[in-house]
Amino acid sequence: MNNQIAEHQDRLEEADTAPAGFRVGTARLLRSWRTAGILIPFLILFAVLSITSQPFLHTSNLINILDQQAATLCIAAAGTLVLVAGGIDLSVGATYGLSTVVAGEIAAHHSPALAIAAAVLVGLTVGLINGLIVTVFRINPLITTLAMSFVIGGAAVKVTSGNLIVLSANSGFYKFANAQFLTVPSAVWMTILFVVVLGLLLSRTTFGRYIVASGGNAEAARLAGVRVNLIKVVAFTLSGGAAGLGGVIDISRLLSAQAGSGGNALAFTVLAGIVVGGTSIAGGEGSVWRTGIGVLFIALIGNGFNLLGVDPLYQQIVLGVILLLAVGLDAWARQRRR
Repeated sequence: MNNQIAEHQDRLEEADTAPAGFRVGTARLLRSWRTAGILIPFLILFAVLSITSQPFLHTSNLINILDQQAATLCIAAAGTLVLVAGGIDLSVGATYGLSTVVAGEIAAHHSPALAIAAAVLVGLTVGLINGLIVTVFRINPLITTLAMSFVIGGAAVKVTSGNLIVLSANSGFYKFANAQFLTVPSAVWMTILFVVVLGLLLSRTTFGRYIVASGGNAEAARLAGVRVNLIKVVAFTLSGGAAGLGGVIDISRLLSAQAGSGGNALAFTVLAGIVVGGTSIAGGEGSVWRTGIGVLFIALIGNGFNLLGVDPLYQQIVLGVILLLAVGLDAWARQRRR
């Protein structure tokens, strides 16, 4: 199967009028630019903040950044699979919110394990529904997931009747994200493990290659025997499950949840991290580790602005400019491939 996909891609490349060596060299150059496009700015920003803000390099501050971004990193890692597969998931914020209130309601009366399992299952179910709607009914994923976000948001309000859920710090549920190992919260360790697993899944497995093939050229992938619809359904399901996991992590960290938490703000923050990390918004190109750097790059901007006392308004302007540059770089890369 892998050989068939590779052979079909080779035939498509041979149909191009450009010399093969030029095409290969251009592809490698574009991949290098995608990597440098996020890694170099990240390192520069890290160095600048280290020099200009004394508290920035404190271990407590760096761990705090990772802890606060744990849920976002999990959701963005799975969202990368969806985008690479040629889809988009704008319902992750609402799914996150529903999962937090489901986990909170169950944790208040039952075991933490049941609350965690139920919240993740809710996320997986939402993701599965998204995937089936997109593939079976062939509705645009942007419209599908945007509409689902309203449905899910209403369900979250129904679960809580609009009330704030508050849990006790003495409950075992609190330990899920706050247990310390080597002075680092368990939320960070879970996030690292989750991101590494999804990164390897995309870059080192046959399934990952099928995701790339499905997003890069769905028709070619089908001709090569790839079950494109199934691949997309699995990607959406993983995205929903990650949103559920993110919701569990955050309610365990904060011990409070309310319908409407997350929402479009979280969805667009996740999408921004993925795109800034160099994943093509058109599908077929992306990397989970670059997404992680993209999410942390945005987090560093916010943290740096807070430490330096800069008006938050400028943070929004800077993020908007960075996102436009990232999308522009993606458009340029796709033009070069043609």
